[in-house]
Amino acid sequence: MAITKIEQRYIDLHPESLARYQVSKNLFPNGVTHDARRLAPFPIYVTHAKGSHKWDVEGNRIIDYKTGHGAMILGHSHPDIVQSVQEAMAEGTQMGCSTDKEIKWGKLVTELVPCAEKIRFQSSGTEAVMMAIRLARAYTSKTKIIKFDDHFHGWSDYATAGGSGLGGIPQETLDTMIVLPPNDIDLVEKTIKKSGDVAAVMIEPTGSHMGLHPIPPSFLHELRELTERTGTIFHMDEVVTGFRLSKGGASVKFEVTPDVTTLAKILGGGMPGGAVAGKSDIINLIEFQDDASYNQNERVGHPGTFNANPISAAAGAKALELVRDTDVNEKADAAAAKLKNALNELLGKMEIAGQVTGHGSLLFVRLGVDFEVGSDGASFELTDSEWETVNNGQRNSQIHLALLNEGIDPMSNGTRLIIGQDHSDQDIQDTVSAYEKALSAVRDSGLM
Repeated sequence: MAITKIEQRYIDLHPESLARYQVSKNLFPNGVTHDARRLAPFPIYVTHAKGSHKWDVEGNRIIDYKTGHGAMILGHSHPDIVQSVQEAMAEGTQMGCSTDKEIKWGKLVTELVPCAEKIRFQSSGTEAVMMAIRLARAYTSKTKIIKFDDHFHGWSDYATAGGSGLGGIPQETLDTMIVLPPNDIDLVEKTIKKSGDVAAVMIEPTGSHMGLHPIPPSFLHELRELTERTGTIFHMDEVVTGFRLSKGGASVKFEVTPDVTTLAKILGGGMPGGAVAGKSDIINLIEFQDDASYNQNERVGHPGTFNANPISAAAGAKALELVRDTDVNEKADAAAAKLKNALNELLGKMEIAGQVTGHGSLLFVRLGVDFEVGSDGASFELTDSEWETVNNGQRNSQIHLALLNEGIDPMSNGTRLIIGQDHSDQDIQDTVSAYEKALSAVRDSGLM
C-alpha cells in the first residue's frame, strides 16, 4: 500500500524512533514489549516524562493520554513518589522478608476499597485475576467462570477466553470459561442455573477494555443481586477503575460491593503491583492450616518473589495516601469533563458525526455515528454495523498517527484518552487544536 501523507509526515518527524525500531524489531516480536504499543509504521520511543507530558527521542514534548496505561493518575515522576522510591531503594529492593511498607500499603487498601477485608499482593493485574479465579473455584468447589464478551482481564489462559491471541491455550482450559454478552441478566441467571457449576461471575465494571463497549451501572446491581441469590462469587475487576473513578473505585462510585476485587495500575504508584482483595473467608483460603491433607489438596498456594516488594509497596502506599488525602480524583475528572465538552463542541463545529463519552477520567472518542448517550455520560447502544463504523481500524490508525504528528499520544488508535490530575487547561486547549488538525488531515485523506 502507498504511504499516506499522514504516515510520511510521521516518518519525517521521527527519524530517531525509526532508527531504534530497526534494532528493536530484531529483538522483540513486532519490535515492542506490549501488544498495545505496536504501531505502524513504527512506534515512538521516549526518554522521560513529567506531569502530563513526555518527550520522545527526537526531543518533541508530547501531551500524554496513555498515562502509563492508566497507572499514572498522579502524573509522571510525582515528587512524593520519586522520593519514596529513592528512599526505599537505598534500604533494599528484595530482602525476602516481611516489611512495614507492606503493612502500610495493605491498610490503605482496606481503608479505601469496600470489599477488602483481606488482601494478597502480586506484581500485576494479570496475576491478581489468576489468583481471584483460583480462590473462587476453591471457595465454591465449582469450576466454571462466567466472563463477558471482549472484557479484558489480563493475558492468562483462563482470562483470554473469548478474546484473541488464543495460541497455546488448551481447549480444555477454555472450556472452563463461559463467555456471555453483557447486559442480559436473564441469560446470566439461566446459565448459572443450567450449569450448576459456576464459581464466579467476573466483569470490568465500566464495560470491556476500560469502557470501550460500555455497560450501564444498573447491570452491576443486577449481577450483585443474582450472585448473592445463587451463591456465586461476584468478582469486579478494578485493575483500571480502582482508585480512579473514585477514591474507592467503581465499587464506591456505583455503590456495588463485590465479594472479590482485583487491583493494579494506580495501586502501584507507577511501579509493578497488583492485588486481590475481598471477603476474609475467601482470601483466607491462602492460609495454612494444621492439616497436611488440606494444605496439599485444598489450600490455594501463592508464592511470588516480588509480591509486595519494598519498592512497589513504598510507591503504592504513597500513591494511595495521595488519593485518600488530596483531590486527585476530582482534578482528573474536572480536566476530563473540560476535554470531553471541548471535543464534542469541535465535532459539532467540524460537522463530524460522533461523540466523546466515558466515566470520569476515562474518555472514548466515537466517530462516524450519531447516537444518544445516557445520563451517566457513558452508556449507549449501537447496532453491529454502527460499531463497525466507530471501530474503523484504517481511519482510527491514521487519526493516531496524525495526533502524534501534533504532539498528542492517545490510547487505542486515537479513540481513548486517559486523563490525570496534571492535565492543565493549556493541555486541553492544545489537545483540541491537535484533534482539529488531525481530523482535518484524515478527512482530507478521504477516510472521514
